[in-house]
Amino acid sequence: MGRSYFVEDVVEKYILNLVTAEKAFTTGLLIGQCSPQRDFVVLAVQTAQREEQFNQPKQSKVSLVDIDEDWVIGHARQLVFAVEKSVVKGRLWKLSEDDVSERVTLHICSKTRKLGEPRVTCRTFDVQDPKSSAKPADWKYQPGLSSSWSVLQCSVKIDLHIPVPEGSSVKNLDKYVKNRLQKWANLVEDSVILINGHVRPNDKEFTEGQKKTTRGSGTQQNFNVQLLMPLTGDSSNERLTALVEVCSESIQLNGVVHCKAYIHSNKPKVKNAIQALKRDVLNTVSVRTEMLFEDILLNEDESTIISRDRHDFPRRVYAQVPGCSVCMCDYIFPDEAVADLQEHFREILDCDIEEEQIDVTQEAIEACAYSNVNSDAVLEGNFPQVEDCRAPTNHTNIQRNIGVVMAVGMALLATAFSLFYFSD
Repeated sequence: MGRSYFVEDVVEKYILNLVTAEKAFTTGLLIGQCSPQRDFVVLAVQTAQREEQFNQPKQSKVSLVDIDEDWVIGHARQLVFAVEKSVVKGRLWKLSEDDVSERVTLHICSKTRKLGEPRVTCRTFDVQDPKSSAKPADWKYQPGLSSSWSVLQCSVKIDLHIPVPEGSSVKNLDKYVKNRLQKWANLVEDSVILINGHVRPNDKEFTEGQKKTTRGSGTQQNFNVQLLMPLTGDSSNERLTALVEVCSESIQLNGVVHCKAYIHSNKPKVKNAIQALKRDVLNTVSVRTEMLFEDILLNEDESTIISRDRHDFPRRVYAQVPGCSVCMCDYIFPDEAVADLQEHFREILDCDIEEEQIDVTQEAIEACAYSNVNSDAVLEGNFPQVEDCRAPTNHTNIQRNIGVVMAVGMALLATAFSLFYFSD
């Protein structure tokens, strides 16, 4: 018996529109969540077209051999948060023993029809086994699928002091920051999680004792989460050593980030919910760091970097996807407008999102709330800043864009339609 995939009905409408678009073929992605018993798909997105494809005649001859795999993979990385390569030397997380390793591929043939509808072939592959063969799977549409999912939210205060050894090149600053973030990531992984103020056993069902939400009601249960991080690593597992170095400068990374996770309604465990939220905490911080330093190294010379005392990370924003009860997220810089976000969502998600459906204030509100509770907290912005502690005076910003992502806990199921794509 193969796996079962329950699919938001908006996906069916989207696929049917693609089938009638008179294209030789279309590649794309399916986005959703996996669970041991069944999997869920809440969104389908075709691969963004390149500029030359818009000018291509409809009757031009193309085949699957013409697929630009690098372009497809690039779109996937933008769409699914670029988490797989968010740290230069590896991932912050990878599939664990408890994670489902099977991913789905969907092939729709518009010329072969069954009961008047395009024939749909659904298969799964084990992404941890390169030699795995395709297995048949069930594909079932279900209205209001994600409306009964639970939402976990938390705000995390970051205040990291990073010494820079004397004689270091400006180009090596990102290395010191990433090394420090890796140690911070270990503390996040070891942190104790409070869900609505309580510690809950990992193996208990997450929804146990909670009021059941009727599918299609449009009401999701929200849970407030707190991360209680240890002051140091677990000394029982590793030996702590002190290293004395001559440092000429330091970097201060501080601020508040807002994180969110969606959890499916098919008997999820508490540990699954905790894992999803921790991953989002690590992902959003690491990807912003990489964005920042990539922009610095590409667009600024060493003298400019040294003369500036502050570089601002982008602020996270959330957008409600039409026909679905989950949000997507993107990042915005102070000099960007909502119209820029709308254009980016249109390019990456292939859908139009109205301005009122985009929330650009979430992290600002959380930062203000945190500063009111913690009067000694030093928050000079609504999102993390990297400050050069040699000259804490002038404040200037830098700019860079990044692809839209699923708002935490959402996993890439597979490449849809005609192309089989596996993440490494």
